[in-house]
This record gives sequence, C-alpha cells and structure tokens, in this order.
Amino acid sequence: MTTALLSLGSNLQPQQHLHAAVEALRARFGDILVSPAYRTAAVGFDGPAFLNNAVVIETDLPLDALDAWLHALEDAHGRDRSGPRFSDRTLDIDVVFYGDLIVEGPGHLRIPRPELKHAFVLKPLADIAPDFRDPVSGLTLDALWRAHRQHGEAFEVVELR
Repeated sequence: MTTALLSLGSNLQPQQHLHAAVEALRARFGDILVSPAYRTAAVGFDGPAFLNNAVVIETDLPLDALDAWLHALEDAHGRDRSGPRFSDRTLDIDVVFYGDLIVEGPGHLRIPRPELKHAFVLKPLADIAPDFRDPVSGLTLDALWRAHRQHGEAFEVVELR
C-alpha cells in the first residue's frame, strides 16, 4: 500500500462537489483523513472563490491508475476540460504526493505537484499530514507550512455539509 496525498478544489457548487468527492474516496479507499475545507480566492483568473481541502488515502493502485480513477471522478462531477487551464471547476483532484515518488518530465503528471507552493494546497495537507516528508526538500509538511509566506494568516473554514 502507498500513502497518497490529494488536493481537492471546486468553485462551482463547491460544498456539494467536495462533499460528494470525499464520500466517493471513502467508498473506494476506506478510512481516509480529511482536512477542513478553506475558502480561497481563485488563482490565475477572475472567478468565484474556491473551496479547497486535502485527503490522505492508502492505495494499492499504481500512480497512473489512481490518476485515471480521479479523472473519472472529476468527469462524473461535470469537470469541463475544454476551457483554459485556469478556469472555473466543478471538481479538481490532484495527486500531490504518492509515497516518496518523484515524477518529472514530459506529460501532465508531476509529483510532487508544483501547486504545493500555494497555501490552498499546502495548508490543508499540513493540517492532516504534518509529519509527511516532501521527498524533494526532505522537509515535513509542517515545516514547509511554517516557512510559507501565508503562515499565520486566518483562513475561512467552510463546512461541506
């Protein structure tokens, strides 16, 4: 089994879509850790605020199969991939970490995800997996979050249901 850390986000009916995604992840992977959901401004475009949270799962799926399963879950929630990269989303789920694997190079899948630099990805992950070590820097998520420029700022927590 491999520990995978996922980042979830939505800005179109976000409470509904994130709640449903967490339930689907529980149904597929069993006991999971789920962070609070935080409201954050859209990044890279003008749009409604996002809700972002994070989930830790244990999986026997290889990375490519996990990524495909998550894409199918996004699609089941109306994810539209025809528009610009930075746009409104019903559901966005990214594998941020997959064990200690590092994936770089061609293709869309990069592990750890470069979006880890954003507070909306890092804070929820640090909430539920503070001792997880980033295989690139060797630092824990807690240490990365404490060093982040937005550490100490207040983030609005939103209940999913």
